[in-house]
Amino acid sequence: MDGPRSDVGRWGGNSWQPPTTPEPEPEPEPDRRSRGGGSRSFWARCCGCCSRRNRADDDWGPEPSGPRSRGSDSRGVRRPESRGTGVNAAGDGTIREGMLVVTGVDLLSSRSDQNRREHHTDEFEYDELILRRGQPFHVVLFLNRDYESSDHITLELFIGNNPEVGKGTHVIIPVGKGGSGGWKAQVTKASEHNLDLRVHTSPNAIIGKFQFTVRTRSEAGEFQLPFDPRNEIYILFNPWCPEDIVYVDHEDWRQEYVLNESGRIYYGTEAQIGERTWNYGQFDHGVLDACLYILDRRGMPYGGRGDPVSVSRVISAMVNSLDDNGVLIGNWSGDYSRGTNPSAWVGSVEILLSYLRTGYSVPYGQCWVFAGVTTTVLRCLGLATRTITNFNSAHDTDTSLTMDIYFDENMKPLEHLNHDSVWNFHVWNDCWMKRPDLPSGFDGWQVVDATPQETSSGIFCCGPCSVESIKNGLVYMKYDTPFIFAEVNSDKVYWQRQDDGSFKIVYVEEKAIGTLIVTKAISSNMREDITHLYKHPEGSAAERKAVETAAAHGSKPNVYATRDSAEDVAMQVEAQDAVMGQDLTVSVVLTNRGSSRRTVKLHLYLSVTFYTGVTGAIFKETKKEVALAPGASDRVTMPVAYNEYRPHLVDQGAMLLNISGHVKESGQVLAKQHTFRVRTPDLSLTLLGAAVVGQECEVQIVFKNPLPITLTNVVFRLEGSGLQRPKVLNVGDIGGNETVTLRQTFVPVRPGPRQLIASLDSPQLSQVHGVIQVDVAPASGSRGFSEAGGDSRSGEAIPMASRGGA
Repeated sequence: MDGPRSDVGRWGGNSWQPPTTPEPEPEPEPDRRSRGGGSRSFWARCCGCCSRRNRADDDWGPEPSGPRSRGSDSRGVRRPESRGTGVNAAGDGTIREGMLVVTGVDLLSSRSDQNRREHHTDEFEYDELILRRGQPFHVVLFLNRDYESSDHITLELFIGNNPEVGKGTHVIIPVGKGGSGGWKAQVTKASEHNLDLRVHTSPNAIIGKFQFTVRTRSEAGEFQLPFDPRNEIYILFNPWCPEDIVYVDHEDWRQEYVLNESGRIYYGTEAQIGERTWNYGQFDHGVLDACLYILDRRGMPYGGRGDPVSVSRVISAMVNSLDDNGVLIGNWSGDYSRGTNPSAWVGSVEILLSYLRTGYSVPYGQCWVFAGVTTTVLRCLGLATRTITNFNSAHDTDTSLTMDIYFDENMKPLEHLNHDSVWNFHVWNDCWMKRPDLPSGFDGWQVVDATPQETSSGIFCCGPCSVESIKNGLVYMKYDTPFIFAEVNSDKVYWQRQDDGSFKIVYVEEKAIGTLIVTKAISSNMREDITHLYKHPEGSAAERKAVETAAAHGSKPNVYATRDSAEDVAMQVEAQDAVMGQDLTVSVVLTNRGSSRRTVKLHLYLSVTFYTGVTGAIFKETKKEVALAPGASDRVTMPVAYNEYRPHLVDQGAMLLNISGHVKESGQVLAKQHTFRVRTPDLSLTLLGAAVVGQECEVQIVFKNPLPITLTNVVFRLEGSGLQRPKVLNVGDIGGNETVTLRQTFVPVRPGPRQLIASLDSPQLSQVHGVIQVDVAPASGSRGFSEAGGDSRSGEAIPMASRGGA
């Protein structure tokens, strides 16, 4: 990538100036966006066959160096000239007597029609036909005369700049004769001048937006139906089709991981888990176009878009902005003045529509935002996908497959040597597919991680990586297994500097990494523990074998050779659950499990930390010597006042307690890092009246400032698929300990249970969210769909309904 990098990644502690956010261009009509090609570098470096491609291959576009170009066709497709009338074989538009002329086509594409319902695409807020591959659909042709047995009809589909039959970008389907690769069309009914067809699509079809036309041939000549944008067809992956390699054999899984438009994302620490609702919004109008634009912007060959392995890998690269001007600019600096605080987003829709509308990368994202957007994109394209949180997630920078932490002779952290980091939590994605590119046994859940941490084949992307290969330490399996394995199943190794300057392992913490891996449960808002899918039980023979097998392939294969193991003093850390603005206490409990007296010299160092493991300066420390009789326990406490930690707090309100100790009698070294956080308050949402499609409804939002200081430039966000397009509300300042109430109206556009999600952000307080379920009744006399939509204006100043004191 030329020029300074925009994403700071885990290097958030370094000095960094956010890039200037370009002014967005005026919003164009939805169908007039560009699908300019993308950089060749991704495929040249990740795919050998693509690196040797012919430069004349028109599936490739120019390098996207900035916002997308204007004025091209909405799919980057060279549209054949569309005449107002049919085209005969001579191309002069003459319609001769006896020719079979197609006067019209009904693709049964409305949301209430048979095709959309059978293909599980009726929730998409689109009027075009949206299909899932490998499944038949119905078409009605309107003819100028009766259909005769001597007539020949051919359906054709086109995608890409230079459609070719051999690449699957030009599909020819002769009616009644059977096509190739699973494509075929049959007449189901012929009545008067109408012809009903049942068309079968290939389970390996390219995904994307196709042009559709019909050709006829009779004794009187040939005819071609002009291209009509109303007859364009979207084709998606199909987890309902057993022949599709993305097939999922559980209906409840498909309902949750493909069709659910909202979900829960977990954050915080293992002991203090927070959760937030995220609006995926994969069926909102414009989102499908944004997802296809992402593939076009990367320059992905159309011929490769039927492969979910390749598609998911491209998405992992394109959701972040590094290398390719992708969707989101990562920012871990704490300065979000030129964009949106990552904690303030409540869903993916606003982000994706902004990228589609302007072509500029959207500021800013962190891991849960990258993962939330990835879930939206992959579900929208038809891949069963879920959002995963790994607590105590390691970032291995030297491929040692261990987390190495260095201390001086007195066991004080040597931060300039501690390049590996342990994130309090990290969020990525699982998507379900077969892996024909791997040996048998590695189908199923695959990790895809769009957060830019390390490069893969020179590109900031990660996955897809089989969860089964991670579980068993098979780090030679593609893609990126060593990095992901270290995130969930490596050991934390403590090194102490010796008098001669060398380093010696003084402690190995085997249960410190990947301590809990969770996702939202199916059909509920409960949290599901899926740690067992990623790793064998901690301490088991299988788990130890996996770790040591993986480490043998790392850069420090003999790391376990010099371990010391004499341990009879146990240490446990406890942190008080506190709300932002309150004082708190942390405690260390020491227990002598031996039969002899022990004396422990203990050091406690407290600092703030970004959730990525990047720490600030130590702002409080305690040293104490503790005498322990055999079998006895003692507690060392450290009170921390709000005024002590307030000046140092960073995003997520997290703090890191470094504990080190030395047992005089035995020489045992005690070492532990414990992360805890102060919680933020929730927003309270109340629905005022019944919700009906097409009718205005009102919601009340109540917030109490927990801090004794004024919150300035407060911004609320409101979003909910089928309820409210993304909306930004500027409310000004909120005084210390003040309670505010505001009311907002919205017009539901789709029936059923919906989630309305809100957030609050200010420079003094972030990570404040609220959600309410809205059960929307259908409009009387219809299936309930409405063309009305919530207002999506940004930056609107909102008067307060009421402001109350504490």
